[in-house]
Amino acid sequence: MKEFKLNPNMLLGVATAATQIEGGCENTNWYNWSKNGDKTKDNSSPIIANMHYKNYVEDIDLMKKMGFQTYRFSIEWARIEPTEGVFDEDAINHYKDEIQRLIDNGILPLVTLHHFSNPIWFENKGGFLNKESPEIFARFVEYVVAAFKGLVKEYCTINEPNVYAVNCYLFGEWLNEEKSIKKTCKCVTNLAKAHILAYKKIKEIDATTIVGFANHIQYFKPKNKYNLFYKFEAFLFSRYFNDAITKAMAYGKFIFPLGFVGHKKGKFYDFMGINYYQTNLVSHFKFAPDPKMPLNDLGWALEPEGIRIVCEKFHKQYKCPIYITENGTADKDDKFRAQYIYDHLFKIHDLDYVTRYYHWTFTDNREWKEGMSARFGLIAFDAKTLAKTPRNSGIFYSSIIKNRGVVQKDIEKFLEK
Repeated sequence: MKEFKLNPNMLLGVATAATQIEGGCENTNWYNWSKNGDKTKDNSSPIIANMHYKNYVEDIDLMKKMGFQTYRFSIEWARIEPTEGVFDEDAINHYKDEIQRLIDNGILPLVTLHHFSNPIWFENKGGFLNKESPEIFARFVEYVVAAFKGLVKEYCTINEPNVYAVNCYLFGEWLNEEKSIKKTCKCVTNLAKAHILAYKKIKEIDATTIVGFANHIQYFKPKNKYNLFYKFEAFLFSRYFNDAITKAMAYGKFIFPLGFVGHKKGKFYDFMGINYYQTNLVSHFKFAPDPKMPLNDLGWALEPEGIRIVCEKFHKQYKCPIYITENGTADKDDKFRAQYIYDHLFKIHDLDYVTRYYHWTFTDNREWKEGMSARFGLIAFDAKTLAKTPRNSGIFYSSIIKNRGVVQKDIEKFLEK
């Protein structure tokens, strides 16, 4: 291992999602789904999470202490619009205070407007299967962005529409627990339309804002690079999971299997958000981690080569700044997270168009299906005492930010063991 310097354009921070950290909100589809304690691996519900909504002042103090330059977080739609068409000023003022505290502490906020969570009233109307859902979401966006005008300069409209739709309507693991290709495509299509309307609305309110979206991008690699069938299968997986939704959201170009949608084509992004976690080998129309690679606590391969490949691909295609809006690993014992951070940053440190890197995540939180059993945090979280303690990997990450790269003493301290 060797030292390296980050490109001078890159800001480093962390990413979170409201439902996973805030606690205290019973008005979401996630609480409604998991409140009986039989849906997550550890029988947890989001009612406690990390109690960030109550303790955000202390959390921001910790972020400042760790030197984070930027913070990507989502706001809870169910708090702000608890009843259809009725907005809660106390909730919006809470978020305004949180944003102002970030700014006052020198931390640039990137606000995500939708991160998997819906108000129950919206879910009861069919959620993003409802043909009117893009317009309903755009109304929420209009209220929020008008309230945040002058405070927030960067927005991520929607997080991982591909993951949300696939897990809810194709794999049947989340929320709706259905297995329908038709509903999966309908959901993805409406989420793409919602992004386009949100982008337009944000620009109408404040043309100076920077607006993008975040997709979960996997690198699908043929199990045998010389096998033409495996290469074709990898192409199909990438097209249907990565590329179709990205093109629809970016340009309003809806290709198969999303179908035709009557949006005027244009350019609906200022940056491209990439959530990268893993590479998968493809063969026989299936994908799986490379058995030669080490795995994390969830069985995901620790394979950093893909992060550079997808960055280069999407920058070439979309010609815009790339934000790594999520990158992290489940490692409850903090055995390999520091190495994971080193390996992934090393792969992209010299790409001057990669201008943000958000580690997932700030503190151990409530993962959607795994509950508190999957530990992604730079900060260890004790659910009983609510104590937050920086892990060695978190201290290493702080040092990278301070030194604008990895120095030899940190290699010796955190990596060479």
